[in-house]
This record gives sequence, C-alpha cells and structure tokens, in this order.
Amino acid sequence: MIRTIDVSLITERICEMCIKANHVLSDDMKEALQEAAVSEQSALGKKILHQLLNNLTIAQEERIPICQDTGMAIVFLEIGQDVHFEGGSMEEAVQEGVREGYAKGYLRKSVVNDPILRENTKDNTPAVIHYSIVPGEKVKITFAPKGFGSENMSRIFMLKPSDGIEGIKEAILTAVSNAGPNACPPLVVGVGIGGDFEKAALMAKQALTRQTGAHSDLPHIHALEQELLQKINALSIGPGGLGGSNTALAVHIDTYPTHIAGLPVAVNICCHVNRHVVEWL
Repeated sequence: MIRTIDVSLITERICEMCIKANHVLSDDMKEALQEAAVSEQSALGKKILHQLLNNLTIAQEERIPICQDTGMAIVFLEIGQDVHFEGGSMEEAVQEGVREGYAKGYLRKSVVNDPILRENTKDNTPAVIHYSIVPGEKVKITFAPKGFGSENMSRIFMLKPSDGIEGIKEAILTAVSNAGPNACPPLVVGVGIGGDFEKAALMAKQALTRQTGAHSDLPHIHALEQELLQKINALSIGPGGLGGSNTALAVHIDTYPTHIAGLPVAVNICCHVNRHVVEWL
C-alpha cells in the first residue's frame, strides 16, 4: 500500500522544528547537564553549569534562542519506500520550511551563498539535507541546527589500518584537546569510524543526534565510548574551558565496514547546546 503525503506537511513540520530546536533543548541534553552540575568537581565549573541551566530556562520561558548562533540547518530524512510525495518538490519543501522557521522564530540567519564571496542568503537556506530510503510507509525527520563554534573544531583522520585502536583513541583525544575551550564545553562528541572519507564524517554528524548517553549496541564500541568519555574528562578542559571534571557529556560512536587499506575516523564536536528534534509523519 502506497501512502501519499503532501509536501506542504514537510514544510509545516520543518518550520515548527526550526523554532522548537532553537528555543527548547531536548530532555536528554537537559538531564545530562543537570547530572554534570551535580558531579562537577570544580566550584567554578559547577557555577558555569548552573548558569547554562538557567539560560535554558530563560530561553524556554521567554521564547528566545538558547544560543545566538542558531546554526546551519541540518536535516536527516528517513523516507519509507512506500511513501509517495505530491504537491511539489520535496527538496524545496524542506528549504521553505527552514525559510519560514527562521523568519517566524526571529532566528539569526547565518548562511552565506558562496564560501568565497560570502553574501548572506538572508533566510538561512540552503539547509544541508541527508536522505535515506528505508522500509515502510513513514517519514522520520531529524532536525539538528549546528553552530559553527564547535563545527570548526571537528576533524577527520585518514588513518592506516596498522594505527589500530590506539590510533583511533589518539585521533579522538587530539581533536578534543585541540578544540579546548573553542567548542564551548561541556561537549557531545560524535565519532564515525569506517566507510570512506564522507561516510565517516556523516556518521559522526548523525551520532550527535542520538539520545545523549545512549550507548552503541556493539559491546566493544560501547566500551570504547566509555573509555574515551573518561579520558576526555581527564583532560580537565571543563565547563566553559575554565577547568573541571566535565569536559564532555557523552561520546557517541557509529561504525561502518571499510576498505582493507583504510581506517577513516571523523570527529564531529558539538557544544553543550546539542540541538536535535525528531518528528514522525
């Protein structure tokens, strides 16, 4: 049975998600910050975490952005193979949703139309859209606006297979250490291991949208996530980069088969405002 969806519904939902993601931090992220505020060993770090939590309350109550950088719009669309879209272009429906959301929400427009000429598009489009076709007749939309303070600190490493697990750990710790305070810690660290150059980077970005602290289903990867979280926090960069025991709130690792000659490792870092909203149609 084919299910038909008018693309106007996509525009409507994307518009709503733009505003919600920028005004209200997801429950999993709020809980992670609250737990960090309790466990933080540094008095200054604890104070910063309480300030961040207070900022979340003000943003939600006053309907103002959590952060002045309301991000580049990143959209993941998982489309059931039994869905048929009508009423226009799916791609344009997403872009229109971003235009309307950033206008109605009075959100900062941060996108430039050419990376060299750098003229602002004035509506925060185009969004970056990732499509995947899955079984079924539903559509899952994940909206994750990404600020560039943390995005600029992200890295990709094309390791050799001989670098092994220790090389992977070193690469991830190097990326976080080099980021220091610039990525606005405490962080969520998304990691993609395997695939090729762009697959690793895509996995790292998508890993950030996982429920904060939810671990990999693979026991050896789960263990690696836990080990790296401990080692990252041992760097003592701390909240706001001013020292402390909570440099990261979570490490999320996704993997994919790769070539016998390669070991790609991508690290996509996100600040404490790790915004992600999920809707189903």
